[in-house]
Amino acid sequence: MTGEARDAEGEGPLSGLTVLDCSQVLVGPFCTMQLGDLGAEVIKVERPSVGDQTRGWHPPRFGQDGPSAYYASVNRNKRSVTLNLVNEEGQEVLRTLAAEADVLVENFRVGTMENWGLGYEVLHEVNPELIYCSLSGYGEWGPYSEKPAYDLMIQAEGGMMSITGEREGDPVRVGVAIADIGAGMYATQSILAALLARELRGTGGQKIDVSLLDSQAAWMSYMATNYFASGETPGKMGSAHPTIVPYQAFGTRDGHVVVAAASEKLWRAFCTAIDREELAADDPRFETNADRVENREALVSILEAELREYTTEEAVVLLGEHDVPARAVHDMADVFSHPQIAAREMVREVDHPRGTIEMPGSPMFLSETPTTIRRSPPELGEHTEEVLGEAGYTDGEITGFRDADAI
Repeated sequence: MTGEARDAEGEGPLSGLTVLDCSQVLVGPFCTMQLGDLGAEVIKVERPSVGDQTRGWHPPRFGQDGPSAYYASVNRNKRSVTLNLVNEEGQEVLRTLAAEADVLVENFRVGTMENWGLGYEVLHEVNPELIYCSLSGYGEWGPYSEKPAYDLMIQAEGGMMSITGEREGDPVRVGVAIADIGAGMYATQSILAALLARELRGTGGQKIDVSLLDSQAAWMSYMATNYFASGETPGKMGSAHPTIVPYQAFGTRDGHVVVAAASEKLWRAFCTAIDREELAADDPRFETNADRVENREALVSILEAELREYTTEEAVVLLGEHDVPARAVHDMADVFSHPQIAAREMVREVDHPRGTIEMPGSPMFLSETPTTIRRSPPELGEHTEEVLGEAGYTDGEITGFRDADAI
């Protein structure tokens, strides 16, 4: 039986946990959105009047005066509180919120939270059970620790751009901010592990240090071990694979098809499908995968000529009939009209004060504690009074904070 998680009902696995999201842009908000999808109560702390800088990263935006698409992409399931962390009163409010929180996530430059009296040591004294996650470009020690970083810089410095692009072309940035997203995923994983240790082993709170550069280096995976094993620096290969042939995109009469003949059985099936059985049966240059890697250029040239005879749809259907993995290269419109994406409900609509927002759903399906989308990306400061009231502050105190520019 499969599909148990399809119609799951109930609260998420992190329901009852509170996360203070003191991060902005992408790496931190992506992490905290995942925690929110899993049921946590996420309080997004933003600068008064300005907020997360991605609020201003438009066009595009939803509607004439709705949120920027960038901001909306990683800030659902959160409540927004405006808090001036440079202000002593604002700092004291954050310490009060941290006293009751389970997790805090921040991605200021290394040392900033400490300068504000909001570093781990201080907040650990306030709340020994707090999981404190710091995200930065280079981590909290080492010669680059205090340097700022953006995704583009880390994709370049961390090796991703050196292996992305056509062989003779310029280095190419991966089309989404993969360094930020990768570090955000490691942060989420680390937070969940720290929560588990706290609950099962009684370890209490702890500090988590995740950097974009470390995460990008870790994501080099087999490209890194290929280098360690051979001593040769891998380069750009377009869509091709360094150790599997054929495993890449090929041009067709009207577009491109990707083919993944990742075993000898699939290689033989591929040759049968395009009516070139002799390539697998009689040509010693292509007998094994190792042979095909060694004679890559000759084989790819032959296959390119063959696949140019088909439209993309014809190639996908033909190869599919022979159980050879092959797919068209989709753009965003194709992806989000895909029947499998629709069946998995990966396009979600969220009601927002300024109109309906569409966004990708959560890819995490749990049968007993499902992920949910409970809140639209919040307006700036939409929940300040509400959250501070829940923290025990009176209306008069909240008015005083506003007069003092703390909120």
